[in-house]
Amino acid sequence: MAANPEDDVMEIEGKKILVLGGAGLVGTAVCRQLMETGPSRLVVAARRRERAELAVERLLEDFQDTQIQLVPVWGDVFLRAAWQSNAPTSRAAVMADKQKRLRFIADILDPLGEDIAASSTLAHIIEGKLPGLNNEPAQIVIDCMNTATAISYQNVYSLAQGLVEHSTEAMKSADVEVLLTSLYIPQLVRHTQLLHQALQRAGTQAYIKVGTTGTGGMGLNIPYTHGEEKPSRMLLSKAAIAGAQSQLIFLMARTPDAPEIVKEVKPAAVIGWREIAFGPIRSRGRDITLYDCSLDSAVAANDEANLVTSGEFGEPAGGTLEGVYIDTGENGLFSRGEFTAITALGQMQLVTPEDIARTVLYELKGGNTGKDIVAALDGAVIDPSYRGGFLRQVVINRMEQLEGEHGEAVAFEILGPPRLSKLLFEASLLKQGGMTIAEILAQNPDALARQLEHQVLSDRELRTRMISIGIPILLCDGLRLLRGPVIKSPGAHHGWVDLTPENCAVWQSRLRAVQQVMQCETQTDTSSHYDRNFAVSRQWWAEEDTFDPGEVVGWIFNTEEAGARGKW
Repeated sequence: MAANPEDDVMEIEGKKILVLGGAGLVGTAVCRQLMETGPSRLVVAARRRERAELAVERLLEDFQDTQIQLVPVWGDVFLRAAWQSNAPTSRAAVMADKQKRLRFIADILDPLGEDIAASSTLAHIIEGKLPGLNNEPAQIVIDCMNTATAISYQNVYSLAQGLVEHSTEAMKSADVEVLLTSLYIPQLVRHTQLLHQALQRAGTQAYIKVGTTGTGGMGLNIPYTHGEEKPSRMLLSKAAIAGAQSQLIFLMARTPDAPEIVKEVKPAAVIGWREIAFGPIRSRGRDITLYDCSLDSAVAANDEANLVTSGEFGEPAGGTLEGVYIDTGENGLFSRGEFTAITALGQMQLVTPEDIARTVLYELKGGNTGKDIVAALDGAVIDPSYRGGFLRQVVINRMEQLEGEHGEAVAFEILGPPRLSKLLFEASLLKQGGMTIAEILAQNPDALARQLEHQVLSDRELRTRMISIGIPILLCDGLRLLRGPVIKSPGAHHGWVDLTPENCAVWQSRLRAVQQVMQCETQTDTSSHYDRNFAVSRQWWAEEDTFDPGEVVGWIFNTEEAGARGKW
């Protein structure tokens, strides 16, 4: 289904807007642009309290007569809300606490449950559950966090190497646990799950991500590293996470219950700048202490012990490093020479945060800058084709011919999930009884359950096909199970052929809805309004009262389980 261009037009005035990473270089520029559009509330979110509050103070200085409610919020969006502190080392504190560390591992690697979702700082911010937000969720979310950096620079490589260098006997469980909390893909997947669910619950209308290439737009030959090999594993990991996140945002945009507008812009240059000044040079939030090493203190360059990355070397020279610098936000402070080199033609070059903010705002309003990654991917992917749709029926016809000779296969449990096989077998059992939909609906669920159980018990081949692929059979008493050596799912809902009266009643309800759809499509409206997924509807068999198991299961996934693709 093609998107309606009018659906992408967003009215900003009077809206409640959240800017994640709002105290950063790009986030600040975005906030300034948004202040001119008249939202009712602008929430500036940052990891550290002082940065969020300072960002709001500066906005109030720049827009002294504003009626917009400006709210600073803070916290590490990768942690539980209950663990947050005003200090910037809340993650380190979690890692130092055995119980919290184990809980954090579970928050990343366990199936997403209500406890994990309800405890998320990210969810609390989006859903308006933090102090000062009055349980009023964000209607628009602009995500200026550099998620790829936050995840990839936990440096899983050095953590893993540290474990390898120790013998198994000496390996500490704490080291293994810290490594587990640093796994890149599980963290990104969980972050995306929590983000999507929070946006759903909040009823957010628009989500725009400011992403990254991970390399400032450069290629695998990027010369800038942190002392690692070239190309840098750390930078490539950052780029990989950035690309993976773009793909997940692309999928979010194809999800029907996602925000109406889902976009991403991706700067491909050095972003600058916040300030040009002279003063202390800080790295990772700390001043750089000055050290000297006299000739008398020189160490042997061929001694491995003298080549460790840190140790008791040199003598304090007093004071801290100072100099003329340009503040480029996330990338830190550069000297004139560093800035000149990195922005030279052929290197990363330069884009300003205001350039990015204008692009974000234009895309939010429904403009077409040509810089939306989601739209670019939409235009680049090869969608379902007319020829594919035409030949689909050729495949179905030929398989039906062969099934007439060899019998119906139903499901192999290779495509998955087990629920697909379960539903196909249950629908096939109902159809194999030779009854029309009306006859199935006329049955008492108890009688229908007994009939289906009789079919299974009297048909050894059908029964063995089910249990051999890991789909057990729950008999109509709900107490006994027919199973083979493997079970693909631990519960009836997800992967057992369920012959209980309760499940038969569920199927009767489904088939009643399917019958109504087919009757409506064949008797009342002959236009192109309906998709006509059922063969009865496509061939105008108004009196036909049967069904195809595959078509019904497709309808279940589309309708009952809300699993339809958002674009086609």
